[in-house]
Amino acid sequence: MNILKAARVVFLMLVSFWTFAPNADVAIPALTSRVTDETATLTTDQRGMLEQRLQKFEANEGSQISVLIVPTTQPETIEQYSIRVVEQWKLGRQRVDDGALLIVAKNDRTLRIEVGYGLEGALNDATSRRIIDEVIVPRFRQGDYYGGITAGVDSMMKVINGEPLPAPDRTADGRSGRVGGYLPILFVFTLAVGGVLRSVMGRLPGSLVTGGAVAGIAWVLSGTVLVAIVAGAIALVSTLVGRGMGAYVGGRAIGGLGGGSGRSPFRGGGGGFGGGGASGRW
Repeated sequence: MNILKAARVVFLMLVSFWTFAPNADVAIPALTSRVTDETATLTTDQRGMLEQRLQKFEANEGSQISVLIVPTTQPETIEQYSIRVVEQWKLGRQRVDDGALLIVAKNDRTLRIEVGYGLEGALNDATSRRIIDEVIVPRFRQGDYYGGITAGVDSMMKVINGEPLPAPDRTADGRSGRVGGYLPILFVFTLAVGGVLRSVMGRLPGSLVTGGAVAGIAWVLSGTVLVAIVAGAIALVSTLVGRGMGAYVGGRAIGGLGGGSGRSPFRGGGGGFGGGGASGRW
């Protein structure tokens, strides 16, 4: 086990080196949905059905599975590109690390299943290889990309279902959903405390302190630095101009005390990856 961990550390170091090399120029698309198709291989209906299937699985099990289809990963190998993707997307829950990525490089005719630390016991390298070779590749060779991806995802979900994992968050957006539940409190806090601090300390210092306090609260609730920064910035500006937080906090829209409702895009939960999984060709 220690040898395996050491080997993975070396692998990640090599990937990091390659990431900063001049020829590592393959762009990583923004994570806004569970299915990202940069090749227009899937129809709108197919993407929608697959998205719903993955969303339902996450709601029931907690684990995050995402699908990415790109034209090519060149000049990188699919393993190098894939680990860069999951390091940026951070699929899976923080400290649970139960994320997985199915990536297809269509023009290269290569694919890979990248597995988070928390799923390596069930969705191990050998199992991932079997899903690729026995489930996905035969369909790809027949030109049935949607069928191969769907069957592969189904197999991944069945394997993951056998792995004991913590109960999933029941909100649609995980930790950011907890921030949404406290939006009225953050709003009132900004109005009340921000106004007092502004009067006592002055306009700019009071606004800075209010922004920092709201950012700290948002970070505790969400565990996400980006959410904390956005919340703190909104509180800062709101206090500075003397208005409430009629804007987005943690990806949810509110407008004054009435508050509107909005839906944040899909995002990773902070999960970690160590190079587990398998690759294949068709």
